Amino acid sequence: MWLAVLSLIFGFVTLVWSADRFVNGSAVTAKNLGMSKMLIGLTVVALGTSAPEILVAITASASGKPLLAIGNAIGSNIANIGLVLGVTAIIAPLPFAPAVLRSELPWLMGATLAALITLFDLNIGFWDSVILLVGLALILARLIREQKKHPELVDESLAELEEIPDVSTRVGFYWLVTGLLVLLGSAKILVWAAVTVAGGLGVSELIIGLTVVAVGTSLPELAATITSALKGHADIAIGNVVGSNILNILAVLAVPGLITTTELPPSVLWRDYGMMLALTLLLVLFAYGMGSRAMITKFEGGVLLLSWLGYNMLLYHHH
Repeated sequence: MWLAVLSLIFGFVTLVWSADRFVNGSAVTAKNLGMSKMLIGLTVVALGTSAPEILVAITASASGKPLLAIGNAIGSNIANIGLVLGVTAIIAPLPFAPAVLRSELPWLMGATLAALITLFDLNIGFWDSVILLVGLALILARLIREQKKHPELVDESLAELEEIPDVSTRVGFYWLVTGLLVLLGSAKILVWAAVTVAGGLGVSELIIGLTVVAVGTSLPELAATITSALKGHADIAIGNVVGSNILNILAVLAVPGLITTTELPPSVLWRDYGMMLALTLLLVLFAYGMGSRAMITKFEGGVLLLSWLGYNMLLYHHH
């Protein structure tokens, strides 16, 4: 068990490190090959930041543990809103950026409803995954159209490109390949460790995915969001989380169905999806329905954090 726990920690650390190298290497390579910054920001950086969750989902599903992948996708969304935004708002109130109010929150609600369609029959298969991926393609196409119409609207993914070093294509490609290989290895170690810990504790892979793995893969968002808030860029913090949640539903949740058809226990729908939907609706309420300013206050951050803690107590009680 101790070996599995240490491997779990090692897997999380190397997963975060390799994801950063993979994103930087991919962006440098794409830029040097002539891809526009807009496309790099909307595809390479945006999708690359979800690489840890996607690689864990692929590895878990290919290893015959698709419930771990599904738990990771849903649990990450729950942790992103309840834990990440909750803790950050308690530290510093979080205003909603205009772009989040105008497009990203409605897209998140659409993605959440698409998840309901795929989960409602307690089965995720190939065509369910196609529905989610079509939704992802539509959102990316809409984003590209909006950026072309309004090039002055530079989002956080484009701002991140300014931090990428100006290096050669060879160096960029080296970090792309190295980051991807370490990502694959880290995902394998993480899945093995998570399954071993689940067996040692006598809990299902679904529960481990909803809790340990979900929180572990949400730690980069927590660090980035708190850092943004402390630096006075709180308006981009919510956008990061909302974008991550959209990708968790439309990209990560789609992975298991592409590899194998998975039967789901009823608790996934009423307990886990229900909690994800409830927190998403709370986020929408804080954005559009409460007070004169669109922001998450310290009190509302406390509500989100207590909701997340209550959900984990519910998981413990059910186990």
